[in-house]
Amino acid sequence: MGSYILEHLSDRFPKKLVQTYSVFPNLDEISDVVVQPYNSLLTLKRLTESADCVMVLDNTALNRIASDRLHIQNPSFAQINTLVSTIMSASTATLRYPSYMNNDLISLVAPLIPTPRLHFLMTGYTPLTADHEQNTTTVLDVMQRLLQPKNMMVSLSPDRGNQHCYISILNIIQSLQRIRERKLASFIPWGPASIQVALSRRSPYVTASHKVSGLLLANHTNISSPMFQDSLEEFDNSRSVVEDLVREYQAAATPDYVHWNPGITSYSNQ
Repeated sequence: MGSYILEHLSDRFPKKLVQTYSVFPNLDEISDVVVQPYNSLLTLKRLTESADCVMVLDNTALNRIASDRLHIQNPSFAQINTLVSTIMSASTATLRYPSYMNNDLISLVAPLIPTPRLHFLMTGYTPLTADHEQNTTTVLDVMQRLLQPKNMMVSLSPDRGNQHCYISILNIIQSLQRIRERKLASFIPWGPASIQVALSRRSPYVTASHKVSGLLLANHTNISSPMFQDSLEEFDNSRSVVEDLVREYQAAATPDYVHWNPGITSYSNQ
């Protein structure tokens, strides 16, 4: 239903920038919803053609973060939704509290999307700790942790990104220089290589337990493997099984079906 509405919104308002926050299904568990693989693939079609920017999260990574970082073994829907809302809030901070850059959605996502179809962005956030825990964080700590897979909301390893954090610009420049010197991030060979940082004010309505926090938005090529290819492989396997079944039914209509070999696609119709 959501992707259907997305398609109609895109057709109705073709000049408007459409951004979605899409949570992909758990890759490690079998869903109770029988049609989940079909829904995922059909939704991907509309997300590719009708959305201008897709913030990708997946339930596998969200459950891992809840277990490893927040020490919640069986997270509820409300607790998982809290993680998603944290990403949504942080990604729109510069829009709600404008500063010197990234004051609109276009300027926020344009540097991350080199071509119209490559608009699936990975997300990450740090620090993520339990309510009773408080850790001292610095700008360099936050920016290095954002490049670590354990802080990603997607089940793969990131290499590049766009950070949002709250601190002086001098510390930002020094941290970026260290990341470049240590080669902690790699870039595509055919496009500009950059790590962009946007500063935003804190929300006056939310009490934060950390001095520095950061959001990562990254357009990473590896996102195609677990997010998209797994669904395609499942459909390819299903198609192969059905085609074999069709061939066997066709072979059953012939006299020499008793000698039919499932591995042979042709048979004699005598």
